[in-house]
Amino acid sequence: MRDLARVPTDPLPDRCTTPDGLGIAVYDFGGQGPDLVLVHATGFCAAPFWPLARRLGRRFRCWSLDLRGHGRSDRPSDGDFAWSGFATDVLAVVDQLGLDRPFGFGHSCGGAAVLLAEERRPGAFRSLYCFEPVVMSGPARARMAGRNPLAEGARRRRPSFPWAEAALANYSSKPPFADLDPEALEQYVDAGLEVIPAEDGGDGRAVRLRCRREDEADIFTAAMFHPAFEHLPEITGPVTLCCGADTDAFGVPFIEAAAAEIPRSRTEILPGMGHFGPLQAPGAVADSVVQALRADPGPEGGGPASGGGASGHVDGTPSS
Repeated sequence: MRDLARVPTDPLPDRCTTPDGLGIAVYDFGGQGPDLVLVHATGFCAAPFWPLARRLGRRFRCWSLDLRGHGRSDRPSDGDFAWSGFATDVLAVVDQLGLDRPFGFGHSCGGAAVLLAEERRPGAFRSLYCFEPVVMSGPARARMAGRNPLAEGARRRRPSFPWAEAALANYSSKPPFADLDPEALEQYVDAGLEVIPAEDGGDGRAVRLRCRREDEADIFTAAMFHPAFEHLPEITGPVTLCCGADTDAFGVPFIEAAAAEIPRSRTEILPGMGHFGPLQAPGAVADSVVQALRADPGPEGGGPASGGGASGHVDGTPSS
């Protein structure tokens, strides 16, 4: 078991390679128990999950990855950010790490990624926990397709800073980054930005976004076209769909609509947090994940801890 006090700043030396030839950075966050794969939101990367993984590590062996075009993973040379590619990344990591039906956790885009992966390969995951997954019905996607404020906002993001400390100060001063757990924000600045090399005009101190703002905008645009919602009834394993009580994004109507399509689902609303809950309140979200996956009876009737079944739809706050 790896030291839970250690802060991981680098992925594993060997990257996973997808069937379409992309190198995917993988993180071993350590821990003890059944395997749990953590998948991040658009524009982020694996490292900011560290405060969450540290808390989950007392119940799970936690792994994570940088999705294509994010963090230290390769960018598609053709600029194709269809969300099916994110499912490919997740399954490549599961396969190449040799994980046997791990648990899955996904935040926002990451929630859609694990759902798409499970739809493509039923039974790939034992159980899923999705925090505000970007999974919308056809009519909802049609309403948002004409004007996508997330894509528009991504194109306005500041692409670079004169030094990392300036980036941290900037992000700490305004939402949504100002609302993040300080350690998660520091990990984002450390791993989500890179030093600009001299050949690109860098002076050895300036940093820029690893996930290009144009790519982030294209990812948000592509969110309107993936078919995860239509295949939700094909997911036979347990799924918990969670949102923050203060979210301005994929809140109660979205998770309830998705839950109605999944045979074994439950919903949960966590107070005091918004769309970035896993990075805002990692302790509360970790408690929720542990309780939700503890309730999963599994194929033999025993989850990672003793508990009852997870069927049905419930709202509430997990106990610590």
